[in-house]
Amino acid sequence: MANRLFFRLYQCANMLHKTGTRAVEAEGLSTQRWAVLGALSRRHVRDGMHIGELARYLMVSRQNLSGVIGRLERDGHVAVTVDDRDRRSRRVSLTRSGRHVWEVLARPKISGYYEQALDGFSINDMTHALHYMLRLVENMKRLDDPEDEGHEAPQ
Repeated sequence: MANRLFFRLYQCANMLHKTGTRAVEAEGLSTQRWAVLGALSRRHVRDGMHIGELARYLMVSRQNLSGVIGRLERDGHVAVTVDDRDRRSRRVSLTRSGRHVWEVLARPKISGYYEQALDGFSINDMTHALHYMLRLVENMKRLDDPEDEGHEAPQ
């Protein structure tokens, strides 16, 4: 049963990447770029995020994130600057162009994509799916960081 569950999760991730990218490709985005723009568009990170903090939030490696950020920077959607408080650290933030692409061009298409992908799902279905996905992510985080032994598995 576990193998079937994880295989279906793998398929969902692949289909999310394929069909999600198709939904926003006219804006020059992919699911990875949309995740970065979405993370940087949150109200409490208007001044940007450290690259390591963004990598942890998205649960990706800094190496994978650097290529995505480089392409977004090349396209003028993000700016990478040296942190004023720690000159060794870099911050990434949305530019005016990136905010426009995210808020005006991509978000309506992403909303339509979600509506189609979740066709037939009730609020209750989505709530349960989210609950189980959050539990799975927490369990996998512990696998990723075995030093975090003080954290109990969710019940």
